[in-house]
Amino acid sequence: MAGSVLGKALATVSFSVALASVSVMSLGCRSIPAYRNSLSSCWFHLNPIIMSGSNGAKQDSHNKARTSPYPGSKVERSQVPNEKVGWLVEWQEYNPVEYTAVSVLAGPKWADPQISESNFSPKFNEKDGHVERKSQNGLYEIENGRPRWKRDSSGNKITHPVSGKNILQFVAIQRKDCGEWAIPGGMVDPGEKISATLKREFGEEALNLLQKSSAEKREIEEQLQKLFSQEHLVIYKGYVDDPRNTDNAWMETEAVNYHDETGEIMDSLTLEAGDDAGRVKWVDISDKLKLYASHSQFIKLVAEKREAHWSEDSDPGCPGL
Repeated sequence: MAGSVLGKALATVSFSVALASVSVMSLGCRSIPAYRNSLSSCWFHLNPIIMSGSNGAKQDSHNKARTSPYPGSKVERSQVPNEKVGWLVEWQEYNPVEYTAVSVLAGPKWADPQISESNFSPKFNEKDGHVERKSQNGLYEIENGRPRWKRDSSGNKITHPVSGKNILQFVAIQRKDCGEWAIPGGMVDPGEKISATLKREFGEEALNLLQKSSAEKREIEEQLQKLFSQEHLVIYKGYVDDPRNTDNAWMETEAVNYHDETGEIMDSLTLEAGDDAGRVKWVDISDKLKLYASHSQFIKLVAEKREAHWSEDSDPGCPGL
């Protein structure tokens, strides 16, 4: 990317040093986040042929990643026109702003230390201890919700009047930081299993688990264990168009859909927003959804895999992520 697309910017903002700990969406999405400290002495560029076409950028992949200012800050990004997004495009004047989110500088366990620290020597393009630094999109260069079927009061699946397909629903949260609706999710600590993160983050954001009594927590966690033992589908792996992406740090996701076919498990759980979520509710899946980052595309892929309603058009197509 020739832009602040992956350059100094599911959880915080702008970062740098590699693809490490994973952020997970409750739909089963696993993201390799860009939440790392950004320094000009250490840059990471994905293979431009993978991230953008040979004639320039895949524009629909890098829109939110060019938004300004950086999320939760007043720092403006360096503006990058569409024709200069791809790293194959020569742009000698490109001089992006250096930026690292305050939340990253605070040193949470999922974030790397500052690249300038003498005892920090990350191994890029490979598994680095418990931290995955390989990109699912290829080598990079180093330079100086829970869906369910919508049912009526009798328990029968509801079909869409136009498409004739059954309507899927998923649990959506409204993020406190930006006000956008999204799939619940959070960061995976190094070495932690994705299933453990999914249960924890969904419980905290969609069920307000942190505010429950010990007895309530045990009951909810038992139900979540059953939910995440259900059959699942891998929906998508790769780059995510996230507003916190930067030139040398970016979001990647492995989206896995766990499906509660009968709805019995989810019906036993009471939705209550908590932690990073301001609101939570069941939402019908359709092409009218406007969600955070690439979440709408993930939801669409779930609908297609489950042969559920998505659009009233006969052939809506599938936009790239």
